[in-house]
Amino acid sequence: MAHSKSAKKRIRTNEKSKDRNKSIKSRVKTFIKSYEAKLIAGNAEEAKASLEAACREIDKSVSKGITHRNTAARKKSRLTVSFNKAQA
Repeated sequence: MAHSKSAKKRIRTNEKSKDRNKSIKSRVKTFIKSYEAKLIAGNAEEAKASLEAACREIDKSVSKGITHRNTAARKKSRLTVSFNKAQA
């Protein structure tokens, strides 16, 4: 248990940021799942729009410091490759 006032505050702020980060990560995963579902369904136009939305959410998570930029680049690259394979 924390004893000092600053340590107690740090615990509170860590909890807030953990909740915020968790919700943003969950949002990114939801957008990715939505894209994959549309890709499997075979609707190219909806899949492309969903891919763009997923990439936008991934970029937002990077700007907020939740996802590392290389991780985001890898995810976006894999999503784009899957879209291109489905188109071919």
